[in-house]
Amino acid sequence: MAGGWTHDGGVLDQIEDTVIDGVLHARARLPSGDGALTCDACGEDIGLARRQALPGVRTCVACQSDRDKRHVIGGINRRGSKDSQLR
Repeated sequence: MAGGWTHDGGVLDQIEDTVIDGVLHARARLPSGDGALTCDACGEDIGLARRQALPGVRTCVACQSDRDKRHVIGGINRRGSKDSQLR
């Protein structure tokens, strides 16, 4: 049940849009193109299983884990308070 100026299912539409945005963002970050046998960051060998699981990968697991910790996802905040939406 929606309230105020939203239609029925409006909240679910926002949730679905947020999930779709997240999936598209994750897909865009997947490696593509030619892969590497050694890590671009540290020079260590990239294991066969990793190269088969992620074709196009160019970093080892350790370096990719470090990169993932530093990555900040930005975007639209669809969960703003009602007060901010009424202004």
